[in-house]
Amino acid sequence: MKAKNLLRVVSFSYPFAAAVLASFLLASPSFGAEYDGGVKARVITQSGVTGNGDAIRYPDFAQPEVTALEVDIAPRAATGWHKHPVPVYGYVVSGRLEVDMEGGKSLSFKPGDAIIEVVDTWHNGRNAGCEPVRLAVFYLGGKGVANVLKSPAELRQAEAPPSCPSVKE
Repeated sequence: MKAKNLLRVVSFSYPFAAAVLASFLLASPSFGAEYDGGVKARVITQSGVTGNGDAIRYPDFAQPEVTALEVDIAPRAATGWHKHPVPVYGYVVSGRLEVDMEGGKSLSFKPGDAIIEVVDTWHNGRNAGCEPVRLAVFYLGGKGVANVLKSPAELRQAEAPPSCPSVKE
């Protein structure tokens, strides 16, 4: 994949994208029966709460907007401490992701896992492994509303992660 395609941002109409995302996350066990033969679907996750146990709430924006991102996190890299003022959902395409939250709770995700992100909670996503992490991420936001807020400097941790071993030829 070319470097310019490593991070793609796509905006959709909110009603369409919300319906697609709801189908993706909240599919019933018989989901897929509405399609012609050859279509198979499975529920990845289904929940009424975010990663820290808070109830899922959808904001009411005058101009709703869904943004879909493809995110790559290099080995031993991190997102930096941040929070989302809007609901965020993700899917781990490859790699293993660790998410540390304020208060000390941590979550781990592997390929095939769905992520129901925390809202208004400081957290840091990090690739603790030596293989890249690739995520598909969906923000249910509003036109002109930030999807990500970086933390103040006092919340950031400057600790450098251990490096990955070099491969000798």
